[in-house]
Amino acid sequence: MNSKVQANPIHALPGPDDIVRVELNNGLIVLVRENFTSPSVVVDGVLWGGALWESADKAGLANFHSDMVTRGTTRYTFDGLYEEIESIGASLDVSAGGHTYGFDSKSLAEDLPTMLGLLSEVLREPTFPEEEVEKLRGQILTGLQMRAHNTRQMSALRFQELCYPPGHPYALSVSGYPETVARITREDMVELQKGFGPRNGIVVIVGGVKADDAIRMVQQAFGDWENPNQRPAPPIPPVEQLPETRKGFVLIPGKSQSDIVLGYPGPARSDPDYQAARMANSILGVFGMFGRLGDSVRQAQGLAYYSYSQMTGGLGRGPWKVNAGVAPDKVNQAVDTILAEIKRIVEEPVSDEELNDNKSFFRGQLVLGLETNDGVAGTLKNMELYNLGLDYLLTYADTIDAITAEDVQAAAQKYLSPDTYALAVAGPDITSTSS
Repeated sequence: MNSKVQANPIHALPGPDDIVRVELNNGLIVLVRENFTSPSVVVDGVLWGGALWESADKAGLANFHSDMVTRGTTRYTFDGLYEEIESIGASLDVSAGGHTYGFDSKSLAEDLPTMLGLLSEVLREPTFPEEEVEKLRGQILTGLQMRAHNTRQMSALRFQELCYPPGHPYALSVSGYPETVARITREDMVELQKGFGPRNGIVVIVGGVKADDAIRMVQQAFGDWENPNQRPAPPIPPVEQLPETRKGFVLIPGKSQSDIVLGYPGPARSDPDYQAARMANSILGVFGMFGRLGDSVRQAQGLAYYSYSQMTGGLGRGPWKVNAGVAPDKVNQAVDTILAEIKRIVEEPVSDEELNDNKSFFRGQLVLGLETNDGVAGTLKNMELYNLGLDYLLTYADTIDAITAEDVQAAAQKYLSPDTYALAVAGPDITSTSS
């Protein structure tokens, strides 16, 4: 193990010696790491299902469904469920993404059986009360109306539509659209629930509970869950690099700021150059005061209220994008400066100082991210979800140290381009100055 990471004075890095991994007979995978320095226990997990399972004309269905599962079950009303949770000072949440549903809870160790039972209840036995469906629909539609007036959210939404091919699930909003949410019915949710199941799902438990006891509790809560009709994960449609520049503008009158999103389809988490691309992203717009972008766009020229880069790297080719908020008359200049920085990282090797500083940053991030039960649980979940192996954390520092300036440049050249990109701008009318 690399000594730079092993020096963590509080906890050793999780690895095969202290992560217990068990697969239940129904295909549910359980990972446990004991931590008796804390009286609390965190549960963090995923089940397969999400926006990839829904049709474009029902965009937002998985998101709607995930919010509904806690609004009524075979044993609990909406209010009754949360009275039960709040009476023990715990928390519980369920949400939907593109590929998976996420669920989590936090409680005292003594209340873990209760929380696992409640998670099992909401995931397996929601009843979708019609009254609650309509209440939630109204809340979602209100949120979408607010989104339509938010320059940051609308630039991000337009970018997704430009970056991915028409019909690709990544081009659609997970939250849906007013017209699609309006046509979602209770029956749609019931039908979606029929394909829900435990196979290849993940439950991670971290905190003050013995591993054997935690596994036994998960078995009691979820072990009898079987669904022979569980839907398999749909294939992820391929995504090619952008063949041309695509631009879109969302007019939102009365705003004093324009928001810019410029980017590309990035690597998947499983791609071998993922860590090199992540290093390039950090140098471009994360490290310190948002990397080179922060230095040039915000500090040197004063063009942006904020400017940074972001790389998703999930199960599929998530976006790699630059975000900036600028005065409307500075959009062109900001875009030109962003493209100049992308051109530089594509055409010139990063310096030894930048590379070494960012390697130290990555190693430090790892340790800090494991200081809490929540951080450990989320990391273990991702290790399982992306098939990284139980020794991932133990070899992480060596993996980062092995990245070269040539690796960083090669990743930048593969995914970024100053010539072909997707660009979305949302804000007031900038016709006279738009790029």
